[in-house]
Order: sequence, then C-alpha cells, then structure tokens
Amino acid sequence: MEEFRHCYSRLCRESGAEPQETVLQKLQELPRGRLDLATQSLTVDTCRALGKLLQKEALLTELILSDCMLSEEGATLLLQGLCANTIVRFLDLKGNNLQAAGTEALGLLLRQNKSIQSLTLEWNNLGTWEDAFAAFSRALAGNGTLRQLDLRNNQISHKGAEELALALTCNASLQQLDLRWNNIGLLGGRALVNSLPRNRALWRLELAGNNIPGDVLRAVEQAMDRNRERQTTSRENQARAHVLSKEVQHLQEEKSRQFLDLMETIDKQRKEMARSSRASAACVEQLQEALNERHSVINALKAKLQMAEAARVLSEQKAQSLGELLAAAEQEQQSLAQKQAKEHRLEQQEAAERESKLLRDLSAANEKNLLLRNQVDELERKVRSRQEQLFLARQELSSATAELKMRASQAEERLELEKKRSRQSLEDLEQLRAKEVEHLTRHLEESERTMQERVQRLEASRLSLEEELSRVKAAALSERGQAEEELIKAKNQVRLEEQRLAQLEEKLRLLAQARDEAQSACLQQRQTVADAQARASQLGLQVEGLRRRLEELQQELSNKDQEKVAEVSRVRVELQEQNGRLQAELAAQEALREKVAALERRLKVIASDHREALLDRESENASLREKLRLKEAEIARIREEEVQRASFLQNAVLAYVQGSPLRAMSPPK
Repeated sequence: MEEFRHCYSRLCRESGAEPQETVLQKLQELPRGRLDLATQSLTVDTCRALGKLLQKEALLTELILSDCMLSEEGATLLLQGLCANTIVRFLDLKGNNLQAAGTEALGLLLRQNKSIQSLTLEWNNLGTWEDAFAAFSRALAGNGTLRQLDLRNNQISHKGAEELALALTCNASLQQLDLRWNNIGLLGGRALVNSLPRNRALWRLELAGNNIPGDVLRAVEQAMDRNRERQTTSRENQARAHVLSKEVQHLQEEKSRQFLDLMETIDKQRKEMARSSRASAACVEQLQEALNERHSVINALKAKLQMAEAARVLSEQKAQSLGELLAAAEQEQQSLAQKQAKEHRLEQQEAAERESKLLRDLSAANEKNLLLRNQVDELERKVRSRQEQLFLARQELSSATAELKMRASQAEERLELEKKRSRQSLEDLEQLRAKEVEHLTRHLEESERTMQERVQRLEASRLSLEEELSRVKAAALSERGQAEEELIKAKNQVRLEEQRLAQLEEKLRLLAQARDEAQSACLQQRQTVADAQARASQLGLQVEGLRRRLEELQQELSNKDQEKVAEVSRVRVELQEQNGRLQAELAAQEALREKVAALERRLKVIASDHREALLDRESENASLREKLRLKEAEIARIREEEVQRASFLQNAVLAYVQGSPLRAMSPPK
C-alpha cells in the first residue's frame, strides 16, 4: 500500500494540488484489501487522483466512502475511475448527497463495471432527480453482477418505485434490496408487487417506512418467502446435482482408470504378440533366406545341369558329325580301295608279264625291302609303345578325372557347409581340370607331332634309300633302263598308294581318337549330370525338410494366433462384463436423474399450483379491494349526504333560531 500512497501523492502534485493529510494517514494505516475513507471530506483533486488510481489498482476489494461530502464533480470522477476496475467487490457511498450527475454516473458504473457485488447508497436523495434515477434503474436492469443494493432514505417516490419495478423484471442477479424510509406509497408498492412474480433471484426486499398498506407488505413478504424457498430448493438441487456430478465423475474416473488398465494390459498383450510375431517372422525370414539360398543353389545346379546337358548334346552332335565324317571317310576309303584294287589288278596283270623279267632284280630289292620293313616294324613297335604310353596317359587322365570327380564330390560336400567357398573351389577345380586336360592334350599333340616327324624322317630316309637303290639300279642296270623306268613308275605308284594309305590311317586314327574323346567327354558329362541330379535330390530332400519345418512353424504360429484370439476373446468378454456393470451403474444414475427430474417436475407443478393459488388470491384481493373501494365510495357518498343533511339541518336550525323572538332578547355575542 505504500506504493498506492506514493502514487496518490504524485498524482495530486501533477494536478497542482497538495495531497490531503487525512487521506495520507488513512492510506498509511490501510489494511490489506480495504480502503476506508469514511467521514473524510474529499476534495475534487483527491477524487480525481483516487479515480485514476482505482482504474489500475488490483489489491482493493472494499471501498468505503460514506459521509465524505462528495461534490458532484468529485463523485463523477470517482465513479468514472471505478468503471474500469475489476477487483472492487464492496462500495459504500452512504450520506454523500449525490445529485443528478452523480446518479447518472452511478448508472454508468452499473453498466460498465462487472465486479461490484454490494452497493450502499443510503442518505443520498437519489429519488429527487427522477430522470437520473430512471437512467440508474435502467442500468440496474442490465447489470449481472450486483447482489446487494441499499437505497434507504433516498426520497424515492412511487415513480421511482415503478422504475425499480421495471428494472427488477429484467434483472436476474440482485438478491437483496433495501428501500426503507422512502416515499414509495401505495402505487409504488403495487408496482413492486406486480414485478416480483417475474423476478426469482430477489429474496430480501425491505419496504418499511414507505406508507405502504399492510396487504401489499404481506404480498411482498410472501413473494420473498417463495423466492427464498425457491433459492433454498435450487441450492439443494444444485448441491444434489453437484454430489451426483461428483459421483458420476468418480464413476467415470474409475471407469476410465479401469479402461486405461485394460488398455495397458491389451497393449502389453499386443506388444507380446507383436514381439512373438516379429520373432516368428524373423525365424520365417531366416528359413525363407535359407530356402532361397537352397533354391539359388538348386537353380545354379540346374543351370549347370542344363549347361552339362547342352554340352552333352553338343558332344553327341559332334560325335554324330564325326561318325558321319568317319562313315564318309570309310566310304571314300572303300571307293578308293576298290579303285586301287581295280587299278592294282590291272597293274598286276600288266606287271605279271613283267615280273617274270624283274624277279631277279626284285629279289635284291625285296631283301632291301625286308630290311626296310624291319626298320618299319621297329618304327611301328615304337609307335605302338607310343600308343601304349598314350593309353597310359589316357588312363592317367581317367584317374585324374576320377580324382577330380572325387575332389568335386568332396567340394560338393563342402558346398553344403560353405556355399560361397565351394563355388569358388569348384570354379578353381574346373579351371585346374581344364588346364590339366589342355596340358595333356598339348602333351599328346606334341607327342603325336614328334611321332609324325619321326615317321616323316623315316619316310625321308626310306626315300633316300630308294633313291640310292634307284641310283644303284640305274648304275647296275643301265642296260635295263626301260624296265627300271617302269619299275620306278610302279614303285612311285606303290609309294603314292602307301602315302595315301598312311594318310587315311592317320585320318582314321584321329577320327577314332576324337570319337574316344567325345565318348569320354559324354561319359564325364553324364557322370556330372548324375552327380548334379544326386545333389539336386539331396537339396530336394533338404528343401522338403525345410518345408516341413516351415509348416511346423506355421502350425505353431497358428496355435499362438489361436491362443491370442482366445485371450483377446476373454479380454473382450471381461470388457463386455465391465461395460455391463458400467451400463448398470449408468442405468442407476439415469434412474437417479429421472428421480431428480421427477422431483423437479413435482416442484415445478407445486410452484405452478402455488403461483396459480397466489394469482387466485391476488384476484380475490383485487376484487375485495374493488369492493372495498366501492364501499368506501358509497360510505364517502353517504358521508357527503350526511354532511349535506347536517348542513341543511344546521342552516334550518340557524334560520329558525334567527327568526325566533328569543333572538331579539338575547344579547349579542
């Protein structure tokens, strides 16, 4: 409050006036939330400063300004400051003799202020300013926060009471109204009584000292009793409704708590189901990956099998083509042999005539030929030894291929354990086998080339010997030149035929070798195909085992799903039971609400019956009043007639007295 005091002093100095010492003293002794300036004469500057402070002050809830002798301007400034205040609840303006401007400022305060609940305006003569009081009453009709209003000793006439009655018909917040010691009279009292049936909030109305008849006061008291009863019943109903709402809220909280617990259990079960499903899904994914790997291995083996089949088909086609070539060569050889046989027969027939001449010469040549044949036999033996070596090499090749097959089988066994390494090892083994086969084929080709070179060298040596023999024969048998020439021609033909035969034999040998190689390749391919089929069958068995395992896992998963479904169904049954219990509780609450509604309807019926009875009594009272008024009018008329009669009688008596002889005898008064 020290800050409030300093602000008051500063505002007074800013307006060019000194702050009042009494006000400063009151502000220094100010209790918290209450400002009491009663019986202090407040100047206009003080009112202006207080009005400005009250616009922003957030601590004062009670303001007492009774008997402060406020001027019209000071009251207006104070009330204008209070219009923007939202904290003050109690305002006392007793005994300030507010005039028209102050009354209008009070009306403005009631329109704009939304916090004042109690307003004391005793001894202010507000009723003398009829237009200003009418504006005050209209503002009171629109106010929704004021609960208590004190208008004692304000010279309120019946017109002011009528304005207040109109305000009470619209106001729904005012509960206590004190109108004692005013000039309301009969008409104002009736106006107030007529306005009370439409106001259910007012439960205390004081009208003593207003020259109001007792029946009107009783009617007002009855209306106040009804409103008090209505207030008590409404408070009781509100208390019951509050209790019921608390119970309903408690039930809803319990229901929500149970529902949250149930949802937590359901979430836990869902999490467990999701975790188990994720674990089963991971297991299924692992099995699927293993199955996919096995499928990929099977596909690779199938691809290899297809390649082997294709290679086998190609080798069969090669063998077929080589067989065709061999058949064609055999046919050609047969045709050539037939031609040569024919030619040979012709030459034999021609040479048979000459052989007789050349037998002697041929005997020497035969001896040399025998020697040459011996050499040829030696060469053939060497060739046979080479062939045996070649056969041994082939056996070694077959053993090597067998070893390679064993290694391949071992590699295939390792393939089941380590797939990637086995593939690389198979590729390496195949490359090694291809290299060894290429090496052996190169070795065989080199040996064949060496043998061919030796045969050619032998042929060259034979040719050189034949040339030497021909030279010897030419030197020895110069005389038989013609015969030698013919013999040389025959020898040349024989040599050519032998060369052709050697070439054909070589071709046959190569063809036979190619056929053997093709057959061996076919056998190898068939063996690889058989191995691949065996591996494929093994992988198929493994795949079947994996499928059975997958089916078992799916069966376990279905069993778990059934268990989960049973658990969910059990939880649903529990939820339904809880819902049934909650619905029963809700039904009980609905029954209680229906009972409350029935009681409210009963109260409404009782209130309507009471209102009708009151209206009937009021109509009876009105009729009785009318009869009373008629009786009073008749009594007044009778009184007037009696007065007239009395006046007439008095006049007659006076006239009689004045005309009598006693009048003359009597002394003057």
